[in-house]
Amino acid sequence: MTSTNDIRRSFLDYFEKAGHERVASAPLVPYNDPTLMFVNAGMVPFKNVFTGLETRDYRTATSSQKCVRAGGKHNDLDNVGYTARHHTFFEMLGNFSFGDYFKEQAITHAWTLLTKDWGLSPDRLTATVYHTDDEAFDLWKKISGLPEERIIRIPTKDNFWAMGSDGPCGPCSEIFYDHGDHIPGGPPGSPDEDGDRFVEIWNLVFMQFTQANDEIVGDLPKPSIDTGMGLERIAAVLQGVHDNYDIDLFKALIAASQELTGTRAEGEQAASHRVIADHLRSSSFLVADGVLPANEGRGYVLRRIMRRAMRHAHLLGAKDPLMHRLVPELVSEMGGAFPELVRAQPLIEQTLEQEEVRFRRTLANGLKLLDEAREGMAEGDKLPGETAFKLYDTYGFPYDLTEDALRREGLEVDREGFDAAMAKQKAAARAAWKGSGEQASDELWFDLAEEVGASEFTGYTADEGEGVVQAIVKDGVRVEVAGEGDEVVFVLNQTPFYGESGGQVGDAGKLSALSGFEAVVTDTSKPLGRLHALHATVSKGTVKVGDTLHQDVDADRRDRTRANHSATHLLHAALRNRLGDHVTQKGSLVAPDRLRFDFSHPNALTADEIAAIEADVNEEIRANESVGTRLMTPDDAVEAGALALFGEKYGDEVRVLSMGRSDGKRNYSVELCGGTHVRATGDIQVFKIIGESAVSSGVRRIEALTGAAAKAWLDDRNEKLKAAAASLKAAPDEVPARIAQLVENARKLERELAEAKKALAMGGGSAQAAAGPEEVGGKPFLGRVVEGLEPKELRPTIDQMKQQLGSGIAALVAINEGRASVAVGVTDDLTGDVSAVELVKAAVEALGGKGGGGRPDMAQGGGPDGDKADAALAAVRDALAKVSA
Repeated sequence: MTSTNDIRRSFLDYFEKAGHERVASAPLVPYNDPTLMFVNAGMVPFKNVFTGLETRDYRTATSSQKCVRAGGKHNDLDNVGYTARHHTFFEMLGNFSFGDYFKEQAITHAWTLLTKDWGLSPDRLTATVYHTDDEAFDLWKKISGLPEERIIRIPTKDNFWAMGSDGPCGPCSEIFYDHGDHIPGGPPGSPDEDGDRFVEIWNLVFMQFTQANDEIVGDLPKPSIDTGMGLERIAAVLQGVHDNYDIDLFKALIAASQELTGTRAEGEQAASHRVIADHLRSSSFLVADGVLPANEGRGYVLRRIMRRAMRHAHLLGAKDPLMHRLVPELVSEMGGAFPELVRAQPLIEQTLEQEEVRFRRTLANGLKLLDEAREGMAEGDKLPGETAFKLYDTYGFPYDLTEDALRREGLEVDREGFDAAMAKQKAAARAAWKGSGEQASDELWFDLAEEVGASEFTGYTADEGEGVVQAIVKDGVRVEVAGEGDEVVFVLNQTPFYGESGGQVGDAGKLSALSGFEAVVTDTSKPLGRLHALHATVSKGTVKVGDTLHQDVDADRRDRTRANHSATHLLHAALRNRLGDHVTQKGSLVAPDRLRFDFSHPNALTADEIAAIEADVNEEIRANESVGTRLMTPDDAVEAGALALFGEKYGDEVRVLSMGRSDGKRNYSVELCGGTHVRATGDIQVFKIIGESAVSSGVRRIEALTGAAAKAWLDDRNEKLKAAAASLKAAPDEVPARIAQLVENARKLERELAEAKKALAMGGGSAQAAAGPEEVGGKPFLGRVVEGLEPKELRPTIDQMKQQLGSGIAALVAINEGRASVAVGVTDDLTGDVSAVELVKAAVEALGGKGGGGRPDMAQGGGPDGDKADAALAAVRDALAKVSA
């Protein structure tokens, strides 16, 4: 038997040997096509190559593309488990030509691979062509030798492919395999074509025209080839089975679920095992590609898939969570071809287990309500829509899960009633919002959120992608068109632009379109916490609501921002480890060029504490551990040791970010955070604290840099060190000692200068000294004016002058940088007659100042006019003379 892995490998090997570039599967989230929820065909990753928007360094390619069909118009969810060939997840084998070979070579490759390499009998094969495609008809006849009755002309759109109402299009040629006359059904185009006998295994698309408004308007300048063959279908053919679920891959997964549940895949239980096996694949691959369960968008579709499988596990009697225990078998079967499964296995298992534990908490109550509601219902009856909505709103039952639960009994659900109950709840929510006192300007955003739903954020795993313009806001009013020079806000259905929240600044970047439109995004905000609003200036062309735009986040700015954000998490952990658990975040700013982190702590950090915290963070950076993300309830997250961040609003679910090394119980840092982060701590490169200060009582602030900014800061300091060393004529490592020596010398000179000034004030070596004290009002008076004496030196100098006098009054006026300070001292024997305070006041007034004070024996003051120092000294003499008269 040829295994599924062998078939995939041989397909890719065949086309690689034929000169095709082997291209790895793209992620399931189609960032290049905003109209799709998930990649649903092999050509989706090459869409922009076919349209000419993108060029690659190869003209032919082959791939095995992961695909999911579980949402939107391509939704096979309800059929999975009950048919032979419906899946939510499947692989699409394909070969592609971008203006290289065309119909003849494509048909030749297909026929050669199927009949020669894989050995399928030509008698079992039938080809179809579009009814007007004579060229393809003739080529099939020439290359394969099939009789004309097995080259069937099909006049319907089934054999004509188009990328959309505008763009490339062309006829198709489908290849069918005949499973034998023991199975009901007829060939394509016959009245019995819907039977299972003839199964389409390969579709060859010949892109040769271009159309506008669904009308062909011309030929493509470079006709191209897009083919698609379901791996599961061809595996069934090559393994000699009719049912996809009987191929080796599904048999292995179903065997694992049989063993874990203790039930056989027989009778009614067969569908449950099939659902579990299929949904295990889609759930695991979606998680591996960055999708996590949520209440909206892609995350909601994933949740529906998970919960549908989990309900079937419950039907099989599984007492404990089952899905996560099947992941090792899936990785064993598919991990070799898809290494992302291996890398993400721990996250996949954690996500599945947490979701199933959470779902089981409400499943019993929900099923009880459902059982009560359907009592007395007969086949064909409808469950009231209000009941279905209550299951959805209260117990987390997706609508289709309720539908599936009733299917076995032939019961239906009143969809109109469900929709009406949903609308009623939204109306109540709106009324409650209007009564909450929110700003009137927010009503525009509320209306928009109700109309288009939350923006799908794709920026956790991508920094570019496409989105459909859902609204344009200019000057606070919604408009339909924006043109050159307009400053507007765009809301798109999906975007990689992060909206400012949680301390992280919003993204910036560019918008563009094939029409030539261009705009610069300067900021991204997050109104109501649900919408991503891109603030932009149109630099070229026009755009209207409904247009598709290509979005480019400024990747360098984003990388620097998320490095700073991740560094704040490591810093928070380091602060708590070094200072204590009382440390909690009180605010933050995460920008491209810096980070700021406010935290509770009563004292300034010492230099040793700062150095130790910085070293701890850098040690975790050097360890280069992967950063992990999980989705949990807030209570479960806190119970698991996660720290809630200041200022963050949390809903029913939170992203739990783990980074740094693990001690066996938890990682170095575990926090609740919705921001963007590095993939591994080593991406931060380096962390440098550049400031520590007080914000308010009990709150400190650390400012820091990472990556290139930290290096630039260190380089700048190094250049300054080199300049200082050159000035000192010393080596850089000698600078501290040389500066210390210079400082000591300067202090010594300052002391000597102070002593000299004091000596000068005392009159040493001057004409004033020779004259000695004078007599004023019958009392000895010693007065001096001196330049450069510091105010703090006045008091000790006055004391020395008083000692010199023995009995008398000493006055000193010092001039410094245009200002003057004055001090007066009176020996103790004269304080009964003369007050130093009164004498100082007279001097201060002469200097243009006010006040002055002290004690009767010593007083001090000052004034702004140093030029009047002599007048101040004269004022002291006059005041002394009046007191003594």
